[in-house]
Amino acid sequence: MHKLTADQITYLTQLRHTLHRRPEISGEERATAARMVAELEELGADRIWQGLGGHGVAAEFRGAGDGPTVLLRCELDGLPIQEISDLPYRSEVAGKGHLCGHDGHMVSLLGVAMGLAKRPKRGRVILLFQPAEETGAGAQAVIDDPRWPEIRPDFAFAYHNVPGWPLGQVGLRDAVANCASRGLQINLEGKSSHAAAPEDGLSPGPAMADLMVALPALGEGQIGDDNFALSTLTHARLGEACFGIAPALGELRVTLRSMTNARMGVMISEAEAALTKSQGELQVRTSWHDVFHAVENDRAAMAVARRVLVDLGMDSQEMQAPMRWSEDFGRFGEDGAQAALLFIGSGIDQPQLHNPDYDFPDALVPVVTELWTALVADILGE
Repeated sequence: MHKLTADQITYLTQLRHTLHRRPEISGEERATAARMVAELEELGADRIWQGLGGHGVAAEFRGAGDGPTVLLRCELDGLPIQEISDLPYRSEVAGKGHLCGHDGHMVSLLGVAMGLAKRPKRGRVILLFQPAEETGAGAQAVIDDPRWPEIRPDFAFAYHNVPGWPLGQVGLRDAVANCASRGLQINLEGKSSHAAAPEDGLSPGPAMADLMVALPALGEGQIGDDNFALSTLTHARLGEACFGIAPALGELRVTLRSMTNARMGVMISEAEAALTKSQGELQVRTSWHDVFHAVENDRAAMAVARRVLVDLGMDSQEMQAPMRWSEDFGRFGEDGAQAALLFIGSGIDQPQLHNPDYDFPDALVPVVTELWTALVADILGE
């Protein structure tokens, strides 16, 4: 079983800190991808694909005999959030930071690549460095790439670190592991008028007031129930910041979230009905953003993970409910892979994901590397 050496851990730690200093957000991961390519070439990958679905990178490590393809996925992108920390390797890019742990996810996979210097007995391993996970666009863009059929896996695995759990504790859940979500942007246009004669104009204000009540009311149930739904108002703007004009323009943004893709379809219909009811004579434009499907873990893939965790003696827990936050990894399962997303604790007292002072714990890298190499060995042989 491959375990990282002290020198390898030191190298990967330094590399993560380098990546942490220079975060690139979704769709802009050019330099990060180039660094991954250089590392994978140095580690002797048999084949490398570049520019997958944007700036995605995939590396193949082929076994001696024929067999299944196992894909391990990580993410390239950071977040458009200003980091606030005293770390010596804090972000050097204004307004951007690796505040979700994707820097740690990347070096975890490079740790796996170090172990793959000794190839599996059969099949092949694909290490995928995916772009644009934070917007929900990256996984589908990779799958839509015309070269994807050369890569398409039989099994696909990924993980996300979870603050508030003991370091290295693995969370397991069959079926739905992450909720579906999507952002709805609503732009309303009427006619401006003098504030002394609002009746001579057409203000979006009343319609916005109705929608600010109706849209959040679409939520119901508790996480873990198939009928769970959550609608969160995230932005509202009406007219200009002045006193003399009755407004013509308004904008609302709301995030819809559900336990299942089917429930999301119902929420979309309900939101559209609420909008039609409030529209009146206003001109209305709607658009959808950050579309994430629910992540549904495959039972056979989860059985492999459970078996490996027992063999390694790693701490694990069965999750009673999925994560409310979303992940685009579910697209690989929809594409036909036996796919599973695991959750691995990153520390009890760690700041929450997307907090401005979040930082991935370096101690988690060798833990994940050992788990992933054991999982590959279980499926493909040592």
